[in-house]
Amino acid sequence: MSQQDNFAGGFIVGSIFGGLVGGVAGALIGARLQRRGLMPDDDLDTEALGEATEERMESARQGLEDKIAQLNDAIDDMRQQLGGVNGYSQSSSPSDHSSMSDA
Repeated sequence: MSQQDNFAGGFIVGSIFGGLVGGVAGALIGARLQRRGLMPDDDLDTEALGEATEERMESARQGLEDKIAQLNDAIDDMRQQLGGVNGYSQSSSPSDHSSMSDA
């Protein structure tokens, strides 16, 4: 029972100590980066950033749509190649065969 109490106490103390050390380290590193000019300032033109972000998002969306179209084509090709393997003809669908097995 005492080991469980020691574990719980050590865990709580370690969490608090780790949070304090991490907070101080983050504050110091953030201050240094801001002094060196590596962190963005709040004075930047947010409209220009917003437009650039929208353009990147639109470009990414278009790229994803192209990839989805390629995947759909590949899936259709594989269905055509494997259509005879599973015993299904090109014109039949799985729902047609399931109704036959119910009878």
